[in-house]
Amino acid sequence: MVTIPFENRQLPTAEDLPSSDETPVDNELQNDIPNMLLNLLRSIWSDRQDWFWGVDMCYYYEANIEEPKKSKSIVPDGFLAISVPRLKDEGGRLSYVLWQEQVKPIMVLEVISKEYNGEYDQKLTQYQDLGILYYVVYNSLSGRRGRYKRHESLEVYKLIDEKYELLPSVALLSESGKVVWMPEIGLGIGCERRVWGNWEREWLYWYDRDNVRYPSAEERAERERIIARQERMIASQERIAKQEAEAIASQQGLIAQQEREQKEKLANYLRSIGINPDEI
Repeated sequence: MVTIPFENRQLPTAEDLPSSDETPVDNELQNDIPNMLLNLLRSIWSDRQDWFWGVDMCYYYEANIEEPKKSKSIVPDGFLAISVPRLKDEGGRLSYVLWQEQVKPIMVLEVISKEYNGEYDQKLTQYQDLGILYYVVYNSLSGRRGRYKRHESLEVYKLIDEKYELLPSVALLSESGKVVWMPEIGLGIGCERRVWGNWEREWLYWYDRDNVRYPSAEERAERERIIARQERMIASQERIAKQEAEAIASQQGLIAQQEREQKEKLANYLRSIGINPDEI
């Protein structure tokens, strides 16, 4: 039997690997929040093709050549990779395979649900060991008793000297919102209470360097409707003003014409009685 050296063996591809761990999400937010951030990125980086945001997708970080299906993976609620193709092909990615992409995600997102899954301990340690630069945890249960009491709703950890450090916010927004800036990504991430999809609650958003929130598609559409309405109102006001100016000019012209006719009648009358009006 011929033994193939490890380095010469065929590494498993995304097609060889399970595309899901088959663990269902246990609340809407674990789907809605990552997908909302994805939709915002599609607008913010619409002119860029060098990024990928995965939602509930397997991230394979260590290959098992003998048994590909046992390759090591983790499934974040969301993750961002930069300097990779935006799209692989028409079918999209089945999973994110490190040895194919050659780029680690720069950020991962975990949305804590009612069923605690080790986001503040085991997962934090795992992402730290995997060398993920930013680890973002969103917790709508913050402030409650137990393990959530000492945690804020949004916490962003950065890998510094191979250890995660909790980053301070760079801006405090109204209604307890906050923003944390991530210079390597060129975006801030923050939370504030808004309406999205007819659901009013605290949501995660992307922010620019001045801590200005990037609007959602619904907000942009509403803003465009307001601008269009204002433009129509301005155009209508300008049209009315023009009509009024024309009416005033017409009236002034009529008055001037009447004055000329009256002067002409008076001049004719004076001439009829032998008086030269030019000598008066």
